[in-house]
Amino acid sequence: MTGERDATADSGAPADEPPVVVKIGGAKAVDPAGAVGDVAHLAANGRQVVVVHGGSTVVDEVIERLGMDPEYVESASGVTGRFTDAETMEAFTMAMAGKLNTELTAQFREAGVDAVGLSGVDGGLLSGPRKSAVRVVEDGKRKIRRGEHSGRIESVNADLLSGLLADGYTPVVSPPMEGKEGDGGVTPVNTDADRAAAAVAGAVGADLVLLTDVSGVYADPDDPDTLIESAATPGELDAVEDAAEGFMGKKVMAAKEALSGGSGRVVVADANVRDPIVAALGGEGTTIERSAIAEQAETEGETA
Repeated sequence: MTGERDATADSGAPADEPPVVVKIGGAKAVDPAGAVGDVAHLAANGRQVVVVHGGSTVVDEVIERLGMDPEYVESASGVTGRFTDAETMEAFTMAMAGKLNTELTAQFREAGVDAVGLSGVDGGLLSGPRKSAVRVVEDGKRKIRRGEHSGRIESVNADLLSGLLADGYTPVVSPPMEGKEGDGGVTPVNTDADRAAAAVAGAVGADLVLLTDVSGVYADPDDPDTLIESAATPGELDAVEDAAEGFMGKKVMAAKEALSGGSGRVVVADANVRDPIVAALGGEGTTIERSAIAEQAETEGETA
């Protein structure tokens, strides 16, 4: 299948290049149209692509439509995230695996991509232990909230993805993940989509492109003219981490996890520019090289 672009054009994506994992954000400010066209272009030119998507805005809309209120909590480390009880998890699954994944897969297929929609539960694609309680901070006090349905990915079914890619398919992946219970049971649970993309990229040795609604990581978060273009050393990576605030902090965390897991490079870039994935792979946005992690690990080993 081919996309709308000229397949003979220079894609910068020969078939012997590593796969690309593209994470498309779920905020309303992120328009997936450019990414859809780029994936079609890359696939038509022989580049293997896996798409991972989020969907926080649509999840909130579904929760509200069901007469519930979205609930966000602050962790003991100061990170804000969704509290996912049983009812919220039901709405989450409806929105992510039911609505968003199906609609995005349809968009890719309309663009000529042989896309296959998958949740993290399918084939045990994304799995790890369920977290049933979380430590939160409420009114300045630390508390334990029980009834949580979330998890941290500990394994990726890379064989499933590699088989699909080898057969010419483009997997379109979304949470929930497979949450493993202490008694051996399996429960669909929430997981962060950036970190899911990182786990996938590491497992298949892919370049990772994290698309968002800004141009990358800014040294001054309020000044787009302070874009940090690259980080190839531990010191440069430290500067990126220091600059990343709010949602960007999660993306930098995901970048480090991807590189540690086997990804060659990670790019944080704007989803709303023309040809966003090709632009990111060509140097736009903030590129974090694997050398920043490798050198950091080597340095830590020497000082241990």
